[in-house]
Amino acid sequence: MGQENHLAQKRTSSTGGLPTTTSTTTSSRNRNLPRGRQIQKTFNNIKITILCGFVTILVLRGTIGVNLGTSQNDAVNQNVIEETNRILAEIRSDVDPSDRNQTETFLSLNETYALGPKIRNWDSERKNWLDSNPEYPNFVRGKPRILLLTGSPPKPCDNPIGDHYLLKSIKNKIDYCRLHGIEIVYNMAHLDMELAGYWAKLPMIRRLMLSHPEVEWIWWMDSDAFFTDMVFELPMSKYNDYNMVIHGYPDLLFQQNSWIAINTGSFLFRNCQWSLDLLDEWAPMGPKGPIREEAGKILTANLKGRPAFEADDQSALIYLLLSKKDKWMDKVFLENSYYLHGYWAGLVDRYEEMMEKYHPGLGDERWPFVTHFVGCKPCGSYGDYPVERCLSSMERAFNFADNQVLKLYGFRHRGLLSPKIKRIRNETVTPLEFVDQLDIRRQHAGNMESRN
Repeated sequence: MGQENHLAQKRTSSTGGLPTTTSTTTSSRNRNLPRGRQIQKTFNNIKITILCGFVTILVLRGTIGVNLGTSQNDAVNQNVIEETNRILAEIRSDVDPSDRNQTETFLSLNETYALGPKIRNWDSERKNWLDSNPEYPNFVRGKPRILLLTGSPPKPCDNPIGDHYLLKSIKNKIDYCRLHGIEIVYNMAHLDMELAGYWAKLPMIRRLMLSHPEVEWIWWMDSDAFFTDMVFELPMSKYNDYNMVIHGYPDLLFQQNSWIAINTGSFLFRNCQWSLDLLDEWAPMGPKGPIREEAGKILTANLKGRPAFEADDQSALIYLLLSKKDKWMDKVFLENSYYLHGYWAGLVDRYEEMMEKYHPGLGDERWPFVTHFVGCKPCGSYGDYPVERCLSSMERAFNFADNQVLKLYGFRHRGLLSPKIKRIRNETVTPLEFVDQLDIRRQHAGNMESRN
């Protein structure tokens, strides 16, 4: 950056402004020009001078607010600015103009929150629906139908560049889902204002289960999590006897009662009655206001290492699994053989080493399946880590994954911090040979055969 500023200063000093004197050579040249050409050149110089003056006025108006316009034009400009700021403020505050006279209310501690009407016979109803609609099977070519759910807040990011990284995040997820035959839903709506923030995923998961009976598994993934192994595929047959799959460690959960024993940034729910029942017991700690604040105190008192703050969905699930272990744990698979959730800080600086030693398709610490930027808030105005570090690390994760996609097309990024790409092979008259060699789907099939 310092070198760029130095070069910019050198360019400015060498080319700044219009010349106030002309050289002898130029004067002698002008004397030899026909009078018509001299007049034309004089007019051109006048035009350039007027243009430079106009640009200078615009710059002054934009930087120090010099008032050189009419009061009527200024009033119009001011109205436009105020209206724009008002609309942005309403969007950011989630306030609908028709709701201005309504005050926000919270559930009292004596009330019990519910996600919706209690459903008791979902398994039989869903089975009947599937039998009546064979064109919508819950298993396709022997694999369960999976729907990936992700999303972001309905308002713009506080940090404008955060929207750019949300776009990269969804592009990354679309790429993975396209390669592995997974459906995807991106949600930007608060379906229940009581469950905002961490908790917004719960009503959306429930709604998708009930609206898509053909889907066997709902897979939630946070917007700040990236697929970084585009070849690895979930070993779904491993979970035939389970209804929830989540990254976690039994010793941290049951021996230490740690508040980070599991991570709800990436987990799977089977579409069944058991899952609906768990959601019904999970959600009552989530309503914002006194309920969430009091629940936070209970969670902090019972979970090791948890700071004092309002109830979050991850801590609430851990507390539920600990306090009602006999009821729920038989159907919960704590996955740690691969990175369904991989903590970013220990991974992003090792990508070059991974590329040198290993290959995609492993999914574990050698080539992480998911890199999750826990503690980074690219869309917010605060976070646990410096914004610059988070954004550069997200850029590396995105490009690390994107290289695996671009390889099929004959390109790759110039570097893990560069959005620019370069060609890695020449065009050919027999392109299908590269499809056979480099198609990610074929690589996955080969990895599965070697594992078997």
